[in-house]
Amino acid sequence: MTKIELGHCRDLTASVRQTLIDLYADVRAPLLHLPNYAVETFAERLDRHGGEPGFEAVIGYDQGAPIGYAYGNTIESGDRWWTRMAKPMAPELTADPTFALKELGVRTPWRGTGAARRIHEGLAGDRAEARITLMVNPAAGDGKVLALYEAWGYKAVNEVRPNPDAPPLVAMIRACRRK
Repeated sequence: MTKIELGHCRDLTASVRQTLIDLYADVRAPLLHLPNYAVETFAERLDRHGGEPGFEAVIGYDQGAPIGYAYGNTIESGDRWWTRMAKPMAPELTADPTFALKELGVRTPWRGTGAARRIHEGLAGDRAEARITLMVNPAAGDGKVLALYEAWGYKAVNEVRPNPDAPPLVAMIRACRRK
C-alpha cells in the first residue's frame, strides 16, 4: 500500500459532495437496494449534515484517487442524535459538544490495510470536541465492524433506531485524540 494522503473539507462544495456520493455508492454497493442505504437517501442526509455546525469531511487518496471517506459534525446535548436513543443518556456524556461521526467507508481494495483508521484518526484527531460518537449496525460484517470500533477505543453506550428504515444500531463513544 502506498501512503494515503488526506484531504480535509469543512465546506460541502459540489465537487466534495460528488466525490462523497461516488465513494458511498462504491463502498455500500451491496446494500444500495435497501431504502436506508439508497444513494438518494445518502445524498439527502449528506446535504443536511453538510449544513450543520462543525461539519468536516476527510477523503483519503491513494496516488490521487479517492479510496475512502469519513464525515460528521458537532452535536449539542439537545440534538436529535441523543434524543433518539433507546434509553436516556448519562448527562456527563451529552453535556458538552460532541463530534458525531456520520459516515466512514473505504473501497474494497483498501479494507484491512489501515486506511479506514488513518482516515478516521485524520478526522477525529484535530477536533475541538472532547468526545466522538458513532452508530454502527452490530451485524455489519458479522460483527467485525463493531469489534473494529471497539479496538479503536469506542465503548457501546446505547441502542438506537435513527429512522423506521434503518436497522437497529449500537451507539458508541470515545475520547477524541488530540495532537
